[in-house]
Amino acid sequence: MSARNPLLQQKGLPRFREICAHHVEPALDEVLASSQHEIDRLEKKADVADWAGFAAPLQEVDERLQRFWSPVSHLNAVRDAPDLRRVYQDGLEKLTAYHASLGQNRALYEGYQRIGQSEAFASLDTAKQRVISNALRDFRLSGVALEGPARDRFRAITTELAALSNTFEQNVLDATDGWALDLVDEKDLSGLPPTVIELAKQTADSVGTPGWRFTLHAPSYLPFMKYSDCRELRAQMYRAYVCRASDCGPDAGHWDNTGLIKQLVSLRQESAALLGYADYAGYALVDRMAVSVAEVESFLTDLSERARPFAEQELGQLEQFAKSEFGVGQLAPWDLPYYSEKLRTTTCGFDPEAVRPFFPLPRVLEGLFEVVKRLFGITVSQATSSDLWHDDVTLYEILDVSGEPRGKFFLDPYAREHKRGGAWMADCVGRRRIADGAIQTPVAFLTCNFTPPVGDRPSLLTHEEVLTLFHEFGHGLHHMLTKVEESAVAGICGVPWDAVELPSQLLENWCWEPEVLAMVARHVDTGEQLPSDLVSRLRSARNFQSGLRMVRQLEFALFDLRLHATPALTGEVAVQSLLDQVRREVAVVVAPPYDRFQNSFSHIFAGGYAAGYYSYLWAEVLSADAYGRFEEEGIFDPPAGKAFLQEVLEKGGVEDPLELFVAFRGRRPGIESFLRHQGLVG
Repeated sequence: MSARNPLLQQKGLPRFREICAHHVEPALDEVLASSQHEIDRLEKKADVADWAGFAAPLQEVDERLQRFWSPVSHLNAVRDAPDLRRVYQDGLEKLTAYHASLGQNRALYEGYQRIGQSEAFASLDTAKQRVISNALRDFRLSGVALEGPARDRFRAITTELAALSNTFEQNVLDATDGWALDLVDEKDLSGLPPTVIELAKQTADSVGTPGWRFTLHAPSYLPFMKYSDCRELRAQMYRAYVCRASDCGPDAGHWDNTGLIKQLVSLRQESAALLGYADYAGYALVDRMAVSVAEVESFLTDLSERARPFAEQELGQLEQFAKSEFGVGQLAPWDLPYYSEKLRTTTCGFDPEAVRPFFPLPRVLEGLFEVVKRLFGITVSQATSSDLWHDDVTLYEILDVSGEPRGKFFLDPYAREHKRGGAWMADCVGRRRIADGAIQTPVAFLTCNFTPPVGDRPSLLTHEEVLTLFHEFGHGLHHMLTKVEESAVAGICGVPWDAVELPSQLLENWCWEPEVLAMVARHVDTGEQLPSDLVSRLRSARNFQSGLRMVRQLEFALFDLRLHATPALTGEVAVQSLLDQVRREVAVVVAPPYDRFQNSFSHIFAGGYAAGYYSYLWAEVLSADAYGRFEEEGIFDPPAGKAFLQEVLEKGGVEDPLELFVAFRGRRPGIESFLRHQGLVG
């Protein structure tokens, strides 16, 4: 089986073209059996455990399993199909049960304890020491100290939570794919930019539907809501979008996540209680920068108090504008993006569609690669590969100034059916030193959902999409530029969840700099640079309605935190009531009663951000202050770029992120730069 199954090849890149659903189950069974055999052997050595004979072989077991499952998990996200979905779900159950059992293996726990308490521990390098300390923490968080029924129940909950989260994400994908607005009358296209209309035509043609098809995928939905002159059609799109995977809307009851939310929250609280935590949020914060729920709550409520007055003022301005200029007496939620775009054009002289022709994806990539070359001394170039999962995908290679390979990444840029929404970076291969002394080069998946090419033109990005590309590439650099040689703490592995966004959010800042825009932006037809007046208008619009955007993020973060910090809050009505209460405190826009945003909130119910959505804002304080050094010393200042490379990107999860920040910035972080960048200063 091993010789023929592409999932069992541990060298080189995954052979995506060859991987089929029927490969998954036999390969997983073989890997799990091999892993268990090695674990059984190592259990007998726990009483004489040391790094070389005990911890290192366990790292090898983890590595092989990760290398096997990574391409399966990735394909499930970007090439969904019934047969793959089925074997992925079955495999996930087996894997989760395996990890749950491993986390409660007392012999292995005692082996790690022996290493941590030995005199030899002090002689281990810092990466190995961190691996040991993290392993001991994770054993405790996995219930290794539990006894009898409590031990069994914790393990069962862990398995059930993984299955429920996977189903939640599948429901969101199906609900997003399952609805479309088909138009055949050209007058219904009024207000829509040509690029949006062309994409809708191409989408309709691809499924044999006459006219134009608009979907709930971001490249279609967002511009429709911003530009369509037809209020009734905007209302249809809005209702379908906010009711995805719920008991409301055009597909009410189909793919409904309402019951899953109740189960997920209840099981999370039960698992935390079994370990002696007051609530799941307290359990989740054990491995974060933030030390308590109270600290996070204070951070978020302080931001809310600062941002809400700005949001109220911005909403009042929008309402007055819509009334005076268009005679609209009361704005509905589906009106806000539409009139906001018109207000932005009026007050800032900026229309996001005006810059789209200046951001063809190939040119943006060239500019991005030049930015990181100047900052970190690395070169990015396209690599060849015939083993790609879709024709849209490209493989790239990163070299440092000496020509040493630092990493590779797959870029899958465009939205399409059967592909999970959003944008993310994921680990394909981690960096480590292997048995023969060589370094295993890290490989990343960079996945986005940009507007696809239309006709013979390349993909034309909005500036928001440019920001997204820089953001995900920042995550990728964190993974690929690490110099840590233990994969468990290399790159983003082992980095606290509320610090992992620092490199990604930092890199976004360069997208606003005129010098960088001159490198990134070239007109798709003429090659002309972005005109200086358009650059000025783009920059002036940076903080347009920043208060409204901020309170929206705070609504998400506070809902998530309180949902997981309230043990008794497990009923469906209680969950909705909590969200309504948070909205009354924070939001200034009243959501309609059928809004079921939570039913598609994949970040916290399927994406690992449970009790952690605050991390985006928390890390943005760090990133804004870190960028302050570049503002002070020069956006391409060599010492600043080298310092961030060496103090943050290369050190992975080995050291405390606050210590890394202080080493780079020379002091602890402050909130002033963040508030200034957000426009939340009087």
